[in-house]
Amino acid sequence: MSTDEKRERAFFSFEIFPPKRDMPLETVYRTLDELADLEPDFISVTCGAGGSADGSNHRTIEVASAIQNKYHREGIAHLPCIHFCRADVLSMLDELEKNGVRKILALRGDRVPDLTPKEDFRHASDLIAFIREHAKDRFQIFAACYPEGHIEAPDLDTDIQNLRRKVDAGVDRLISQLFFDNEFFYTFLEKSRRAGIRVPIEAGIMPVTNKKQIERMVTLCGATLPRKFQRVLAKYESQPDALRDAGIAFATEQIVDLLAHGVDGVHLYTMNNPYIARKISETVRTLL
Repeated sequence: MSTDEKRERAFFSFEIFPPKRDMPLETVYRTLDELADLEPDFISVTCGAGGSADGSNHRTIEVASAIQNKYHREGIAHLPCIHFCRADVLSMLDELEKNGVRKILALRGDRVPDLTPKEDFRHASDLIAFIREHAKDRFQIFAACYPEGHIEAPDLDTDIQNLRRKVDAGVDRLISQLFFDNEFFYTFLEKSRRAGIRVPIEAGIMPVTNKKQIERMVTLCGATLPRKFQRVLAKYESQPDALRDAGIAFATEQIVDLLAHGVDGVHLYTMNNPYIARKISETVRTLL
């Protein structure tokens, strides 16, 4: 039995993103100064679109290393593979290992306009199998799952079969795409377990603080906005503080319900906003 499986409480973790290449890294370190004090179980670091094509993977590794070695929390490096070749991945695995980062979120990644994908890794499952082949058990591998189905999948059942292939390739733990209706997650969880997927599955929650931002995210990932929250967006879109507080309240309500249902964990998409993470953590920590 793994350490994760022995835990009696749910995981609570954060996602952050490194600043763009023309912005100083100090901005994300200021965020981490506050997030680390909240004692998350781990903090994942995204990789910019294009991966090695724009050099953003090096910033991902640098920030994940700082989480591990400066802030003494568990860091997870996102590794989107569609624009990487095998040599790129081996180089990054070596760099991560040298920096003490032993957790990877293995992703296919988004296709980038005007950038031709490499042929080495067509799917996240290809990357996962490659890491397991070359690094054995030296890394803990996380992967993404989609409570409403991946936007490119014909239906949820097909997507879950694809997910089973990822898990069989060597995944230790899953983190879900954002969702706003917990019933989608519970249905997905039930179907995943029936399909033989036994690894822990964390629920990905994104507090809504900006109407345009969330509309863009929903378009990209296909998540459904419940009518009650659409009304909140319509009412408070011109009142930033009120919308922020409503978004925090809605996300907190989601998390309380998820924990009451015994979920394996909650992964909070912080959007590098420590205020939001702190307000939600104040409530959630009492329930873990």
